[in-house]
Amino acid sequence: MTKTKKVVPRLSVFQTFKTKNKEFTGEAMRQREIIMHLALETLPTKKTRTAIAHRLAEKNGTTWQNIYSGIFRDLDEILLPLGIVQESGRLPIKRGPKALQEQGVPYYQLTEEGMLVAASLSEMGKERLRIMTEFFEKASNSKDRDLKSSILTLLGVSPNFVSYLLRKYVEAYSEGTINKLIPFESETVKKALDESLMIQRELLEGFSSLSSEEKEPILNFLKKVS
Repeated sequence: MTKTKKVVPRLSVFQTFKTKNKEFTGEAMRQREIIMHLALETLPTKKTRTAIAHRLAEKNGTTWQNIYSGIFRDLDEILLPLGIVQESGRLPIKRGPKALQEQGVPYYQLTEEGMLVAASLSEMGKERLRIMTEFFEKASNSKDRDLKSSILTLLGVSPNFVSYLLRKYVEAYSEGTINKLIPFESETVKKALDESLMIQRELLEGFSSLSSEEKEPILNFLKKVS
């Protein structure tokens, strides 16, 4: 008898169409919206599957019934098994099947891994900086204190660079280049780096060695092209 190969869940927040590599797939958009919703929402009643479905349906101009099955699958088959989301508690209900009344309706919250993913999403806007700062200030799971200190310093002077670093890090996880998001440590981050980050490091190292007179025209040039 042939054994069925176990399907390993894969985070899809950066998944794009093969023919449109800058356009996120429907699954990617749905997972991004679930994660953003849980990152920003505080009320338990707004963090159940049905409440999430209602919020996303309202945002996308559709009915919650149309989107519920996709949200159910994303949570139960991907985000929960990967440890991005976890059940936070259960809300009692008075109607519906007896078993459901006894067990209650689950509501969810992001784990530490989930907050890291949320921090990598550009749609988080101004909240992104807050989430990144809170994540690295706590960083209870990381023994890499130098990395933690460096990231917090960079958040103060170049938050866009940290945002880019986190995006590449979560992309690497989604693609299987690294097999875990936590702990966020130098050795794991190194595996996620690509050529563009190496170029930025070279620029930073080279720029820091220049005199003030040499730096000025370079800064003017970068301001003009950025």
